[in-house]
Amino acid sequence: MVRIFIVIAMLGMPAAAMAGPCTAASSTCVEWVAMGRGPARSLVYRSYPLDARNERITRALVIVHDTSRDAAAYFRTGLAAAHLAGALDDTIVIAPRFASRNGVGCADTLEEGEANWPCEGNSWRSGGVAAGGTATSFDLADEILMRVARKSIFPNLSAIVVSGHSAGGQFVTRYQMANRVHDTLGVPVRYVVANPSSYAYPDALRPVIHPGETADPSGTAFKPLRERSCGNYDRWPYGLADRSGYAEQMSVAQLRKQLAKRPATYLLGELDVLPVASFDSSCAAMAQGPTRLARGQAFAAYVNGQLRARHTVTIVPACGHDARCMFTAEPALRVLFPPL
Repeated sequence: MVRIFIVIAMLGMPAAAMAGPCTAASSTCVEWVAMGRGPARSLVYRSYPLDARNERITRALVIVHDTSRDAAAYFRTGLAAAHLAGALDDTIVIAPRFASRNGVGCADTLEEGEANWPCEGNSWRSGGVAAGGTATSFDLADEILMRVARKSIFPNLSAIVVSGHSAGGQFVTRYQMANRVHDTLGVPVRYVVANPSSYAYPDALRPVIHPGETADPSGTAFKPLRERSCGNYDRWPYGLADRSGYAEQMSVAQLRKQLAKRPATYLLGELDVLPVASFDSSCAAMAQGPTRLARGQAFAAYVNGQLRARHTVTIVPACGHDARCMFTAEPALRVLFPPL
């Protein structure tokens, strides 16, 4: 009798509630996400379907790739982190792919209808527009967040974390200040910015850091930089002048307000002090600090000191510029999977 009852009860459960997470970085764990009414669409890896009701899901982790645009690798990293945190069953892990094919620096194979994101310049990492269309990379992130926030699909979702490493960290820090859905989702959103090469400062102040030094979060000095000494230092995506793409539709005042108000953690590798892995050595980037570690510490000191934000810095010991090391370290797990 008991066994029969259990079988009948299971047969009555939704398929999504019975299935475990999808953990293969292959076509079995892929969905297409259209932006607006289409036709542009982008591929995402996800551990659970985005359109099947699932009452077990309490968290969503969005993890954005670096310049390699290897969403599969970042999906595996997100899954590894969720496993280590004991969160695979109640967290949907999502890794979008910003594929690019421009015939020069980027040569991804694009599927039919797949958005072709700009490779250089105002690229996908700063809300750039897809080739031949009007949708931006931040529009794709908006769509993903709006989907996971639907109570009809994930009724028990209590937290969304948007994270990215390196170029993905550049994406997340600018999306944190610019996106237009943060306050409309009905679910708290946090942003985890890991080891980017640059940030978008909302004014002319830049840190005073000498080579060989790091930024002291409590005592970093800032001074105005002049355009004649560094022509692009205040232009998007290093500053807020001459914005294009998604961010140009919002005022500087609103961007400053959102930057300060929205919760962010700067996840920085203790050993990320070498100019490796597409390190930005331009004048505009070097004005923010000599290393990625120094730049992250300085930007946190800036937003907390100048804008009265309450952003946090988490230093990951013994990690350099390596996403797997960063996201699977114990200090990172507490940030990526906060207590509910």
